[in-house]
Amino acid sequence: MSRVAICAPSTPFTPEDAARVIALAHEEYPGLDLHFHPQCFAVFGHFAGPDDLRREAFVECANDPMFDAVWFVRGGYGAVRIAEDALSLLSPEAANKTYLGYSDAGTLLGALYRQRIGRQVHAPMPGDIRREGGEAAVRRTLGYLSGDRAGLEPGLDGHPVAAFNLMTLAMLCGTPLMPGLAGHVVLIEEVSEHLYAVDRLLFHLSAHLGGIAGLRLGRVSDVPENDRPFGAEVEEIAQFWCQRHAIPYLGRADIGHDIDNKIVPFGLAGAGAGQ
Repeated sequence: MSRVAICAPSTPFTPEDAARVIALAHEEYPGLDLHFHPQCFAVFGHFAGPDDLRREAFVECANDPMFDAVWFVRGGYGAVRIAEDALSLLSPEAANKTYLGYSDAGTLLGALYRQRIGRQVHAPMPGDIRREGGEAAVRRTLGYLSGDRAGLEPGLDGHPVAAFNLMTLAMLCGTPLMPGLAGHVVLIEEVSEHLYAVDRLLFHLSAHLGGIAGLRLGRVSDVPENDRPFGAEVEEIAQFWCQRHAIPYLGRADIGHDIDNKIVPFGLAGAGAGQ
């Protein structure tokens, strides 16, 4: 039996949606025991409770020897406000866990990866159950936690990898939370940003990715309509900034803010998985 702690470093969940996730796991993945921390349901303005509550819940889950994994409940915004302080409070037990999530949860995944604490995995979250057909995304992570590797991103090869939301990774650049990604293939995705904002983010990010093995572009979805066309599609934007900084552009990746979002274990954990 694998025991999974679920906490909310960013925005809140609801008990009703948590019950749906627990029921799905109970019915289809009997080898998993999911525990939603009560903090998941706290509400403090935009956040799942004040900063200190969110920090304490994450540290409690990470340091508890009874759990094998920590699953972040959903994204939004907020993890960056607690990450640096939280890392200083982690015990050696935190290094024995797998940490899973994406979007804003990438802040903690990146910070943990930088400090070599545990195993980081870009993966669907409980919050995806709210999407139409979102049970498929939740099943993908539940399956991964049960040992099924069918949900891995198909392009993983012999390089170490890391996957992030573009905004999240760009905001980590130049901070104490930014992981070293030299030699990695970096996968990025984005949602609900104008194309000019994607261009601006890639301008900043690409200047900090010297030495990576290449960039792969996931889905950039729900792009708002601007008052005039940007003049380049999203893949052209990525290729432009990769060329500017001599970063190999390696094509598309099967990740994004949607129910088809695939799983990417950081580092060499998924090497060769797509072969």
